[in-house]
Amino acid sequence: MRAVHATPGGGPAVAGRRVAVTGIGVVAPCGIGKDAFWAGLIGPAPTGDLRVEGLDAAAVYGPKEVRRVDPFTQFAAVAAAEAVDDAGGAEALAGDPDRAGVIIGTGIGGITSFEEQHTVLMERGARRVSPFLVPMMMGNRAAADLSMRYGFRGPCEATVTACAAGTHSVGNGARLVATGRCDVVLAGSAEAAMTPLSLAGFGNMTALSTSGVSRPFDARRDGFVMGEGGAVLVLEDLERAVARGARIYAELAGAASTADAYHITAPSPDGSGAVSCMELALADADLRPGDVTHINAHGTSTPKNDAAEAEAIAKVFGTPGPAVTSIKGITGHSLGAAGSLEAVALALTFAHRAIPPTAGWEIPDPDIHLDLVVGEPRAWEPGPAMSNSFGFGGHNGSVVMVPPPA
Repeated sequence: MRAVHATPGGGPAVAGRRVAVTGIGVVAPCGIGKDAFWAGLIGPAPTGDLRVEGLDAAAVYGPKEVRRVDPFTQFAAVAAAEAVDDAGGAEALAGDPDRAGVIIGTGIGGITSFEEQHTVLMERGARRVSPFLVPMMMGNRAAADLSMRYGFRGPCEATVTACAAGTHSVGNGARLVATGRCDVVLAGSAEAAMTPLSLAGFGNMTALSTSGVSRPFDARRDGFVMGEGGAVLVLEDLERAVARGARIYAELAGAASTADAYHITAPSPDGSGAVSCMELALADADLRPGDVTHINAHGTSTPKNDAAEAEAIAKVFGTPGPAVTSIKGITGHSLGAAGSLEAVALALTFAHRAIPPTAGWEIPDPDIHLDLVVGEPRAWEPGPAMSNSFGFGGHNGSVVMVPPPA
């Protein structure tokens, strides 16, 4: 990353450090753990509700404490445990705790606990509401839990930028490493918003698919299918990672964030905010559009979002441009968790040297001109790649990964 930071005493600026992805962990409807997740991404499209099934968060929290933790925090904790183990374990990551940070985003936070306890209030009275409700529902709970669990005393923050929260968390975490503030950061996001109130709200605003099928970029797309999950990446100073012999999935070379300043739910039709975000991320990575070989798109399966994103990609990269995929035909749209799930998918794309297909796509949209990966995984020689997220409120986020050093 081309980040710089000022030195103490007003000395000259120092160029940004390189950032390595050394660990990944994931909890998703298509699989818990990176191996099951990847198998899900390259497998058949799922049917029914896209919920996380079979999660054993008690293995992290214990059987008593886990009942006091909202599912979104449980998702983050289980994903982080895998990511830390994948990076070599907490002992291998140990260093100065004041230079270790946590950024875990969410779109809505503990809405499951909020709704459950509101029912208790209405049916049984105020005295029966759980005294643990506030820490269960607060959006910063996941970040706080990870900070305490691993003893990381550096920046501990929660990014809340709707569907861009995961990508912003990963980008902001990388920036902490690149600027020298941290040596290691746990970055990601989690969401568990498949509640009656949440589904009713999204349904009544006509954001959800009426067919119940996620079809990113397909001519028949009619809205998103709600999903849930969480993902965490270990971001580390590249030199430190190399020195300790860590496995490096990819180098996180660039990140950017912009706003459409247009509408609370609809994207800017001309994709101008997304265009500037992708261009800034490329500049941060010191890359040109022609260098990028793959884009993991936001691709929610909504008519307006997919059209605006496709137009923005074409403006930046030309047509047909890089190979594009959206994993939301498999995972659904997990709101604030989406960006970190897709960042993990991108890291695994480097590891497996293949791009997962866009599940659910069958009929081309004549107004969309992308090199869309469909049907089967596409063999891929790892090169510069981008992941995009665009959220309600006009929040745009992009991150760029490149192959690790040989």
